[in-house]
Amino acid sequence: MCGARSTVIRNLQGVFLLALIGIIVIISFAGECVAQHVKIVGLGSIDCGQFIKEIEQNPGLQRDYLAWAQGYMSGILISRPVGVDEKLDLKPSTFPLLKQLEFLRAFCTEQPATDFADAVEGLYKRLRKEGASQ
Repeated sequence: MCGARSTVIRNLQGVFLLALIGIIVIISFAGECVAQHVKIVGLGSIDCGQFIKEIEQNPGLQRDYLAWAQGYMSGILISRPVGVDEKLDLKPSTFPLLKQLEFLRAFCTEQPATDFADAVEGLYKRLRKEGASQ
């Protein structure tokens, strides 16, 4: 009787372990599955190819796009939870605005079908790395 009981307990432990692993896997992917889709508006609501085309035709627009990018990143920064990115500098001396504009141009040249907002989010991530290295 004791042998049968210990076999049942081991089987239950195995089932519990598998269930626990399943829960961990589900939780780890949950954040990816609930990505929010929003409609972005304004100057930067275009794709990268259009951005490159427009700034080639009118280089002065780069300033406007950079201003939109700074506002968009400020919105990201404000929406971060308490304690996350609180001291992030969106205009560090080691990565000034002209360098940020170069980042956006390079990103969009390499990925013209990508949304310009994605390029700006890439810049935000780059600025996070810049802040971490200071």
